Amino acid sequence: MKFKLHNRFKSLFGGLLAINLLFAAPAMASIQEQAADTAQVEQAAPAATADSTAAVAPADSAATTTAATDSATVSESGNTGSTVTPAATTTKEEKKIDPQVYKNLTYYILLFLVLCTVVAVIGKVQSIYVLTKKVNGKYNPLANNTLQAILLFVFLVGFLGFVWYGYAVWGSWSWRPAATEHGKDIDRMFIITTVIITIVLVLVHIALLTFTYIYRMRAKRKAYFYPHNDAIERLWTIVPAVVLTILVLFGFFTWRSITNIPEELKKSALQVEVLGEQFMWTVRYPGTDGEFGKRNYKLTTPLNSYGIDYNDKNAWDDVKGDEIVIPVNKPVRFHILSKDIIHSFYIPDFRVQINAVPGMTNYFQFTPTITTDEMRDKMNDPQYNFVMLCAKICGESHYNMQKNVRVVTEAEYKEWLSKQAKFFTEDLQKEFAQNEGTEKNDRIAASIN
Repeated sequence: MKFKLHNRFKSLFGGLLAINLLFAAPAMASIQEQAADTAQVEQAAPAATADSTAAVAPADSAATTTAATDSATVSESGNTGSTVTPAATTTKEEKKIDPQVYKNLTYYILLFLVLCTVVAVIGKVQSIYVLTKKVNGKYNPLANNTLQAILLFVFLVGFLGFVWYGYAVWGSWSWRPAATEHGKDIDRMFIITTVIITIVLVLVHIALLTFTYIYRMRAKRKAYFYPHNDAIERLWTIVPAVVLTILVLFGFFTWRSITNIPEELKKSALQVEVLGEQFMWTVRYPGTDGEFGKRNYKLTTPLNSYGIDYNDKNAWDDVKGDEIVIPVNKPVRFHILSKDIIHSFYIPDFRVQINAVPGMTNYFQFTPTITTDEMRDKMNDPQYNFVMLCAKICGESHYNMQKNVRVVTEAEYKEWLSKQAKFFTEDLQKEFAQNEGTEKNDRIAASIN
C-alpha cells in the first residue's frame, strides 16, 4: 500500500514537471532567438559605421556622381517616357514580444504547479493520517461530518456577506436612475423582480446550508424518510408558477405600454434614422420637410454608401449627424436598420435596446428627461456622456460600434442641426445629374432649403 501511494505521488510530480517543460521550452527558445538577434545587430553596427564614414569622406566626388546620374536619369526618362526613382533601402522593424512577458508567464506557471504540488502533498498527508487511524483502530467514519457541516455554514455566512456587498457596493457603481420617461417603468419592473429573486436566493441557501449542519449524520441516529406529501408538492409548484406568471404579465404589459404608441404621437415625434454596419453607425435626420428620402440598397455606390434614392426629392435635404443629438422632454422616434448583419441599438442610460435587423426597420420611441449637462452635474463628472452601443457581438471590431448621444435644449438642438452637413453633397449632385439628367439649379436650391 505504501509503495502504491508513493508511486502515484511520483507520477503526479512527473506529470507536473512535464507540463512545466512544455510551457517553458517556447519561452526559452524565444529568449535565445532574441539574444541571437541582438548579437547580430551589435556585430553589424561597426560595419555600418565604417561604411557611413567612407561614404562621407569623398563628398565632392559623390555629389558629382549623383548629379551625373540624376541628369542621365532625367534624359533617359525623357526618351522612354518612364520615371525612374532611386532605390531606397528601408529597414522594416518586426514587432517582437518582450522576453519579460515569457519570463512572467513561466513564473506564474511554476507558481501554479507549486500550488498544485502543495495541495497534492496535503492530500497525501491526510491519506496517511486516515490510514494511521485505521491501523490503530481509532478511525471514526462520521468524524468529518461535523467538520464539513461547519465549513458549509461558514460558507453560508461568507455567501450572504458577498450578496450584501454586491448590492451595497457594486450595485451603487452600476445603478443610476433612467434618463427617460419609460425608463422609470423598466426600473420599477427590474427592482420588483430583483427583490423577489433575492428573497428566494437567500432563503434557499439558508435552508440548504443550515440543514446540512442540523441533519448531519451522527452515531446512533437514523434518517427519517419522508417520501411523499401532496400538500407540500402543491405548495412548491403553485406558488412559483403564480409568481412567475405575475412577473411575465408585468413585463408584457410594461413592454406594450412602451412600444404601442398612438399614431398621432408617432407622427409628432422627432424622427431619427440609425443604420448599423460593420463597424460603424450612420445617423440621418430629416430636413426641413420632416420626411426621410427613400433608401434602396441597390443604389449603394462609393459616394452614396447609404443607398439613398435621390429621385425622391425628400432626400435632398436629409442631414447627416456626426453624433446623436436630441432635445430634452421631446419624444424621439428612432428608425433602426442594418446594412449587413444583426446589430443591436443599445443606450443603457435610456433603458433602450432593440435589434437592427437586415431587410427590416425596427422602431423605438422615447422621451429623454435629463440633459447631458444635468447628468454631468448629477454624476459629478464633467466628461460624462450618454453612449449608444451595439449589444450584439458582430465581428472583430465590435468595440467600435458606439456613438455619442447628447441631450440638449430645443434651441441648442436646432442650432446644432443647422450646422450639420447634408447627405446630398456636391459630388453626389454631380453624379446624380450625370446619371439622371436632373436640373442642377433645382437640386441645389432644394438641398439648401
